[in-house]
Amino acid sequence: MPWKVVITDHVWPTTDPERAVLEAGGAEVVVAPNGEEATLIELAKDADAIITCFAHVTENVVRAAERCQVIGRFGVGVDNIAVDTATELGIAVTYVPDYCVDEVSDHVIAMLHAWNRKIVLFDRAVKERGWASQGLTMRIMRLRGKTLGIVGFGRIGQAVAKKANAFGLRVLAADPVVSSATVESLGATSVDLATLLRESDFVSLHAPLTQETRNLIGLNEMSLMKPEAFLINAARGPLIDENALYKALTDGTIAGAGLDVMVDNVPAQDHPLLSLDNVIITPHVAFFSQESTLELEQRAAAEVVSVMHGRMPDNLVNAAVLDHPNPRHKLK
Repeated sequence: MPWKVVITDHVWPTTDPERAVLEAGGAEVVVAPNGEEATLIELAKDADAIITCFAHVTENVVRAAERCQVIGRFGVGVDNIAVDTATELGIAVTYVPDYCVDEVSDHVIAMLHAWNRKIVLFDRAVKERGWASQGLTMRIMRLRGKTLGIVGFGRIGQAVAKKANAFGLRVLAADPVVSSATVESLGATSVDLATLLRESDFVSLHAPLTQETRNLIGLNEMSLMKPEAFLINAARGPLIDENALYKALTDGTIAGAGLDVMVDNVPAQDHPLLSLDNVIITPHVAFFSQESTLELEQRAAAEVVSVMHGRMPDNLVNAAVLDHPNPRHKLK
């Protein structure tokens, strides 16, 4: 008899790759018509598994899923899943932490170059006003010898460091859980956050979103940064206090920002940050390439199939669930 898996949402054209993996594993696949909590609660009631992308699998959804054995994430972070509730109920949670390391690190470097070489500014000037219509009065840095600060030195932060080294950038890293030896092995220097902010010409955020990192970069932190500094966030929107960022960008505290993520996953079109010329914004696409998306779909589905068949997944988020006295999962 097939088991039921609910896919809450997706941002790619088709679910065929994950559907193939899931159906080969014995699943009946149901794709939610929307990611609203009420919809997911109803669909979760007889679900054996849930896979989510950006939709929030809240405590209410998890508690409604009385048969659920596993919740999988199409992605790296799990801040949109009530992991503590899942663990309490004996439900395994899986994710795919390393599928888009190349894509996100490439995107960060691209934003750095687009800002520094004023690519967007020159493109707009030529198309709107003609060749050589933009005077060369803006600040463009020679990158070699400038400093890039990386906040959060996990897989993606480390990949950014390697690519930055090729451009002759001095790299600083702030991460309380990564050793100085690891940082130094990648050609970077381990420092505290305040030092990183003060010394960096470019700052890129790669920390996970937790209670401790929410609003990690606020007005106090931005006041430490150089007036010429450029802040990049391709990690999680709530790492930055957006009101503080708007103030810092409009009063000259920092020069600019590159944002692939914002506090609201789909910000209002009249959001103040979208009106600023010193902000480069992309719509949460740093993860994307055809190769990375296919890998994500197949691997996220395979993780769920593994749990449903009693096999240990490659990436179990909540290891504590293995010691649950009455687990829903069948993991040994």
